[in-house]
Amino acid sequence: MDPVEELRRRGGIARTRTLIAAGVSAYALRQAKAAGAVIRPRNGWVALRDDPTLAQLTAERGVLLSCVTLARARGLWVPDARGVHVAAPPHGSRISVPEGAVVHWAKPVVPRDPDAVEDDLRNALALIAQCQPFETALVIWESALNKGLVDRQALARLPLPAAAAAVLERARPFADSGLETIFIHRLGWLRLPMLPQAWVLGRRVDLLIGERLVIQIDGATHTGAQRTRDIEHDALLKLRGYHVLRFSYEQIMEHWEQVQAIVMEAIAQGLHLPQQ
Repeated sequence: MDPVEELRRRGGIARTRTLIAAGVSAYALRQAKAAGAVIRPRNGWVALRDDPTLAQLTAERGVLLSCVTLARARGLWVPDARGVHVAAPPHGSRISVPEGAVVHWAKPVVPRDPDAVEDDLRNALALIAQCQPFETALVIWESALNKGLVDRQALARLPLPAAAAAVLERARPFADSGLETIFIHRLGWLRLPMLPQAWVLGRRVDLLIGERLVIQIDGATHTGAQRTRDIEHDALLKLRGYHVLRFSYEQIMEHWEQVQAIVMEAIAQGLHLPQQ
């Protein structure tokens, strides 16, 4: 069996013993190393020379990609988080960690595969709840739930730390983007019904507050044909007695006070209430 092909199939890095158990011969591995196609980033591990990934770095150092770094790699909605976050065994103080990395030494909620260079997503979410502000953690958890990468009921049965249990209690799978999660979280003090991804007049709206106040959040994709459809639907909503407020990413993330003031004014005018 070709060790290079087997390494590619496994993501570019694996334990030596795992490859041998899969059918790669020790001779083939030696030949691949001699040819320069395979390197040994850490004792007991081999990796493709032409694939200098973060996973190789973690294998070299004896840690796993985790927390927000893993969440971003899995395509979750992650607000700006700098640096590489890795997980290490709770008692792994002798491990050499990457310079500038954020290292999490906490005990995992799910046992870690000894061959893995990336943490289990459930472990990463638990670390995120302890590492990040509550709002950021909630955004990432709801993104994972929305994408179906984790199951809420199954998470509830795990021995979650207190911070993770608190995030899970609030997290729901309905928000289609992190901006929707942020919007609902920041206006939660209003104690009003807020329904993300509500179906209104034949299309989904980002958020429905009360009975008639529609919140639409414009991302980078709100251009061209989609923008035209949005305008048409806005007009239909207004003709049927709904009130539509549109906000951009920049407004929500950079000028939240102004956004909140507009929403509060709309609520003060009763625009969220049923028509009389």
